Amino acid sequence: MNNATPASLGYRMPAEWEPHAGTWFSWPRPEGISFPGKYDTVPPVYAELIKHLVTVEDVHINVWHAEMEAWVRGLLTGLGVPLARVRFHHFPSYEPWCRDHGPIFVVREQDGRRERAVVDWGYNAWGGKYPPFDLDDAVPQHVAKLRGLPLFSPGIVMEGGSLEVNGRGTLLTTEACLLNPNRNPHLTKAQIEQSLRDHLGVTNILWLGDGIVGDDTDGHVDDLTRFVDPTTVVTVVEEDPQDENHAPLKENLERLRTMRDQDGQLLRVVTLPMPGRMEHDGQRLPASYANFYIANGIVLVPTYRDPRDAAALEILQREFPDRRVVGVDSTELIWGLGSFHCISQQEPA
Repeated sequence: MNNATPASLGYRMPAEWEPHAGTWFSWPRPEGISFPGKYDTVPPVYAELIKHLVTVEDVHINVWHAEMEAWVRGLLTGLGVPLARVRFHHFPSYEPWCRDHGPIFVVREQDGRRERAVVDWGYNAWGGKYPPFDLDDAVPQHVAKLRGLPLFSPGIVMEGGSLEVNGRGTLLTTEACLLNPNRNPHLTKAQIEQSLRDHLGVTNILWLGDGIVGDDTDGHVDDLTRFVDPTTVVTVVEEDPQDENHAPLKENLERLRTMRDQDGQLLRVVTLPMPGRMEHDGQRLPASYANFYIANGIVLVPTYRDPRDAAALEILQREFPDRRVVGVDSTELIWGLGSFHCISQQEPA
């Protein structure tokens, strides 16, 4: 048995802006719990995202079986999505949050060519909140087998949305999520950091504090702060001091302004607004412009029918000068407590 870690073998987790072979989704089920009473409004949002993505890369969709595949094919075709670059896989999952249950790909350069592997973190539906989750937890194993790639299983719980990397050795995460006792109560902060180094090839781990209100993941970083290039992050701020997100986001901003990359260089920090307060049935929703997805040549940004949408898109277009920034209405999707980054997972080329 090979006990070598990905990092010891030269693997690293690439940044999201590095070239993609494709994007993975796990299609939501009508009987799932993510969109109670609002399922019918969600597939058109997926269709809109996929319509943009197929212009730049392949799209892979996990479904339960042939019947579900046929239904999704028909829906996408009916909404004008060309299917030439869409691939379906009968890899069932209870819920659609592929960022968190999907494969984390790592890469290395070997003899002049790029090799890939899959890291299969444990998945427990954000601390056992939404059982069952055994099928979701198995998705990375299916994908590794499909691709014929080495599979590394760290043996600890970790979600893709809780990790943000610049591809050069620096990783951003949050104390609220990774140190929550509902994930890995048997591990210390130092042990968690060592696992991240061993499996993602990072050397520099930066910790933010709390997440935004309404986020049932216990504070995923992909709702807060994202790398847009190796030395620059965008981070959301709430200007209204009366809003409950104001203080934790201000504290995260203050931390970021003292943080350095793997080479000791201070990060460049750009602020993004937060959309106005969104609720459904009295529940605060975790709407954030930071939950964008970077694909080949484009950036898909969630919008919320909010006056601040335009400012967020303008800031992100400025930070991604070589990509087309596209706003897509995420108002229906956010009812499931996640947006575009939460439902997608990149496969590097």
